[in-house]
Amino acid sequence: MSSTKSDLDDTDRFEYLQALVTEFQDTDKQEAKEQVLANLANFAYNPSNYQYLRQLQVIDLFLDMLTEENEAFVEFGIGGLCNLCLDKVNKEHILESDGVQLVTNCLSSPNEETVLSAITTLMYLMTPASHEQITTVPVVECMLRFSLSSNSRLRNLAIVFLEDYCTPEQVENARNFTKHSALGIPLPKD
Repeated sequence: MSSTKSDLDDTDRFEYLQALVTEFQDTDKQEAKEQVLANLANFAYNPSNYQYLRQLQVIDLFLDMLTEENEAFVEFGIGGLCNLCLDKVNKEHILESDGVQLVTNCLSSPNEETVLSAITTLMYLMTPASHEQITTVPVVECMLRFSLSSNSRLRNLAIVFLEDYCTPEQVENARNFTKHSALGIPLPKD
């Protein structure tokens, strides 16, 4: 049985990704872990890598990173999820792993890139089954606050979320909730 070039490429791709995961697990250096995580997040952008990333449990690694204190880990974890969550199988895995709550928690990050990736990921995770969980009053309230931001990237993304994923009633309920509550997710620093 002879190997074709694409078979070798797939084997090389899997082995390279596996080496990255092993390096992440084996190193004690924070900077090295951050670099490996950034690389994995970049590889998550390519659908050709999805099956290997699932096999290597990288989606779970990204989800685990969302609860880390290291802001870079959180940023690269949410970036990786954002890059791969449009795939149906990946989306289902994230949703089944309490991913909505983990991603929602990233909305309070002081890191702008983390917040932008979190909003985008929530939009990508939207399904008829997950819609109610994603468009809760606190999340819609947060989007209302972000829609007033001086940061145009944050403001525009929040407006898209409100206009494309929320009903007028949900927006009004969140506005009324804001008037009666001290609860709020802080805006990231500009």
